[in-house]
This record gives sequence, C-alpha cells and structure tokens, in this order.
Amino acid sequence: MTKFFLRIVGGVGLAVSFWALATPVCVSGQEGGGRLEGTWDVQVTLRDCQTGAEIRPFASLTTFNFGGTTFDSTSGIPQALKTPGHGIWSHVSGNTYRFSFKSFSFDPAGNFTGSTKITHEANLASDGNEYSSEGIAEVYNPNGILIFTGCSTTSATRFE
Repeated sequence: MTKFFLRIVGGVGLAVSFWALATPVCVSGQEGGGRLEGTWDVQVTLRDCQTGAEIRPFASLTTFNFGGTTFDSTSGIPQALKTPGHGIWSHVSGNTYRFSFKSFSFDPAGNFTGSTKITHEANLASDGNEYSSEGIAEVYNPNGILIFTGCSTTSATRFE
C-alpha cells in the first residue's frame, strides 16, 4: 500500500511539474512580452486640458522594470522640491500600456506640500523603440485633497 501511495504521489508531482513548465506565466506588465521594459528618454509636454494647447515642454527619464514597477525623474521641477516618482505599469493590449506613478513635493524650506499622481496610456511603436502617451496629473495637498488636475502628452525613445 505504501509503495502504491508513493507512486501515485510521485506521478501527480511529475505531472504538476510538467504542467507548470509548459504553462506561460504572466507577470504584471509582461503579457505583451515586456516590450516596454527599460529606460526611456521622455519629452513631456504640459497641455491645457480644455484646448490641448502646449503650455511647457521638459525632459524626463523613466524606467519600466520587469514585474510591473516604474521609476521616473523629471527636469520639470527641481529635484530638491520633489521626490522621484514611484509606480506601476501594465500591458493593456497590443502595443498599448498604462502606467501611473506618484511623487511627493516640498517647498524651498523642505516642508511637505503634497503629492502628484501621474497616469498615462502609452502606445508603443511596432519596433519597440519609441512610444507616445497622454494622460493626467492629479495634484494633492498634504491632507490628500485633490487641488488641481493637469494634462500632458509625451514622446519617448529608448535610452541607449
């Protein structure tokens, strides 16, 4: 009886192992092959949400990590007045991705003034070396109350 039980357990274990090896695993952000992964030179353009008119452009550097996390640094606000952005990204479908990140802001004296959450939807070029995106920035006061919503677009190329 013991040998029979061990054979059944061993057979089931072997079957589960083969099944696990043959089944594709999808990690957040990886369903599209992880093609967004890497570091990107990004040109951000702040826009009037009503008209789409350009307000001001500036450069950023964004990294999309394996597993669906992201980091962002920008030249749009001096780094002494804000933290880098930390967030998440995921594959939506085809060449479309969505990302969101949050940073904390401070006044020149170093006092916490609130946070900003950026949310964009990106369209990756078919060669995987460029993307464009559009979305919003939500600015919150230190109590977490939304005080401003802005719009922006980006164009990005892989950092090499």
